[in-house]
Amino acid sequence: MKTKRIFILCVMLLSIATHAFAKTAVVAGGCFWCMESDFEKLEGVTDVISGFAGGTLEKPTYNGNHKGHYEAVEITYDPQKLSYKQLLDYYWVHIDPFDDGGQFCDRGHSYMAAIFIADDEEKKIAEESKVETQAMFPDQKIVTPILPATTFWPIHGEESYHQDYYKENPIRYNYYRWGCGRDQRVKEIWGDKATHK
Repeated sequence: MKTKRIFILCVMLLSIATHAFAKTAVVAGGCFWCMESDFEKLEGVTDVISGFAGGTLEKPTYNGNHKGHYEAVEITYDPQKLSYKQLLDYYWVHIDPFDDGGQFCDRGHSYMAAIFIADDEEKKIAEESKVETQAMFPDQKIVTPILPATTFWPIHGEESYHQDYYKENPIRYNYYRWGCGRDQRVKEIWGDKATHK
């Protein structure tokens, strides 16, 4: 009995420690359903939440006012399994970095891609990552901005159905994703580096 209690205590402490050392990153890449789906497949990611970032409006909503905000995801990851650099490498091959009017079939400011950096270390890594990515495309200009992090506003309340939409509504989600041409365009840009499954 004592051994079982010690084991349970160790599991609880490990869970707390893992959560304590987790890091978060916020990125935008068009439809947050798709970004959530893509990043939840990445090893080392423990959670992905859909929401809004980048604007000054408080408590933005999907069906109401989210002016100035980007559809974004907050990614929680284990830095012992996944570095911020690796996370960004994965990010680039899931977006169209040359599109300054939205992403794929979704047009307008809220669907534009962006990397939100929380500190100087993230800024340095993001800028280096962008330079490396730009070097792959000497004849095209990457327009994806690197922006200071703002408050991340998760989708909640009556709009919570947007969280895990791809899991809860797989037929509608897959129809939307295919119809939007997301994977086709990503494959066109990145070739075999595109990793959507």
